[in-house]
Amino acid sequence: MNLSGKVAVVTGAGTGIGQAIAVAFAEAGASVVVDYVGGPAVPTETLSRIAAVQGKAIAVAADISNPDAVNELVQKTVTTFGRLDIFVNNAGIEKKFAFVDYPLEEWLKIIAVNLTGPFLCSQAAARQMILQGNGGRIINISSIHEDLPLLTNAPYCASKGGLRMLMRTIAVELAPHNITVNNIGPGAIYTPIDFDVQNDPALNAQLLSEIPLRRWGQPEEVAKLALYLASDDASYVTGSTHFIDGGMLRNAGGL
Repeated sequence: MNLSGKVAVVTGAGTGIGQAIAVAFAEAGASVVVDYVGGPAVPTETLSRIAAVQGKAIAVAADISNPDAVNELVQKTVTTFGRLDIFVNNAGIEKKFAFVDYPLEEWLKIIAVNLTGPFLCSQAAARQMILQGNGGRIINISSIHEDLPLLTNAPYCASKGGLRMLMRTIAVELAPHNITVNNIGPGAIYTPIDFDVQNDPALNAQLLSEIPLRRWGQPEEVAKLALYLASDDASYVTGSTHFIDGGMLRNAGGL
């Protein structure tokens, strides 16, 4: 896949899936904006990996649940690279509590990052893409849990279910501007967010038993799917969730 001349923003690109996508895009020729939260050391590894493939990138600290920060993120992108062609809403958080004990403040935080953030980012990205007049790509990293219940994770599942309908709605609305919108729905991908399962032999064995391919996925595998959806080869693909889960959604109950 060739993204030469394209400019992409990837949110939450300091680690995991976001990092893999940022590196894959840079390797394919795109200029990449690495969005992150936290201290200046957070994007260091991502930037180093991009430099190792002779890619072009900058890092921008931006809280995607803050509209001013989102607008500044897009403006810094355009100021630095001249345009915006691809926006990947990857940043996400989760926290586990029994539903009857779930703290309201945690619900609000998860919805803010996982659903309000993609709304704000997609809106700001679409405005810029429409202004440019050359179309664009919006890609959301959702989850199999936009469909599949996950016990003790009600806000996370609700945020991903909401992201599905956000994607479907704006895909239709933005199609006249040649802006495609798609979700990627990963299953069990080997990233830091799942260390609690990976490090518990019983939970890990139970999870693998629910995956027909009997293994964790890798961030780089998700990145390859994102690369396709970002490319010109996917110009007729919009309004769908593309699951990458080793068959888990077709086989599993909630873990």
